[in-house]
Amino acid sequence: MDMKPLAGVVAVLAVSGSGAPARVAAAAPIACEALKQVALADGTLLSAESVQAGAFVPPGASNPNAAAVFKTLPAFCRVTARLTPTPDSDIRVEVWLPQSGWNRKVQAVGNGGLGGTIPYPALAAAVKAGYASAGTDTGHVGGNGDFVPGHPEKLVDFAYRAIHEMTVTAKTVAAAHYDARPVKSYFNSCSTGGRQALIEAQRYPDDFDGIVAGDPSWDQMRLYAARVALNIFMNREPAAVIPPGKYPVIHNAVLNKCDALDGVKDGVIEDPARCSFDFATLTCSGEDRADCLTKPQVESANR
Repeated sequence: MDMKPLAGVVAVLAVSGSGAPARVAAAAPIACEALKQVALADGTLLSAESVQAGAFVPPGASNPNAAAVFKTLPAFCRVTARLTPTPDSDIRVEVWLPQSGWNRKVQAVGNGGLGGTIPYPALAAAVKAGYASAGTDTGHVGGNGDFVPGHPEKLVDFAYRAIHEMTVTAKTVAAAHYDARPVKSYFNSCSTGGRQALIEAQRYPDDFDGIVAGDPSWDQMRLYAARVALNIFMNREPAAVIPPGKYPVIHNAVLNKCDALDGVKDGVIEDPARCSFDFATLTCSGEDRADCLTKPQVESANR
């Protein structure tokens, strides 16, 4: 995304040979609430607000335990944006800027599954470590593929464009707020975020100085084909579906069989490849019960 001049607000001046970050002239540094005046070439800054230490509550939060992680957040400036690199794009982005103690670096974070939501816990972790951070919903709402049919540009946004657009925006906003360009920029994520990390390195090698690509969900065609095949088998008939209430029975049985194989019984199976478990041992001897599996459910567990 080519950034237009920031409407006369921000002019970046290189400091040659000094090793110092480029400075932002004119009216910078720009206070948090005034950041909305920063212009983007392919998007709009929707809001900019100061959030007091421990006061942030994720939108739609209903799990008190999950929300507790935000109670230890320092004060930060929360910026939201809508990016539209194509007419069919609707990429939502949040940039979080520590109000004090900024380490002069940006850490962008990625997503899990099919995206569709801002990764708030990862944003919080980065800000607590002193980074300015950025996250995106990858251009759609909801962790499913309903956005794909008829919207090829949204698929491109999910595939790679949203992360790049988010990163360009985050650097621009950070430079405007702090009156200095970030000296380093990093990407840190896993799963779908690991895929995003690898494709960033491939398509946009200048976006980051360092990338952490954790357990990337690569080879997407085979991955999703395998997932669809498994779901079809698991749902081949109502009797084959394993109710969630039986998951602990399966979990505990496998753990009891294989936990101690590594010499330590600690609730962790260190080497799953050494664990050979026969799910037929959980077969109900009579009628279906909560503490056993029916024959179709055993077949599902084995698959």
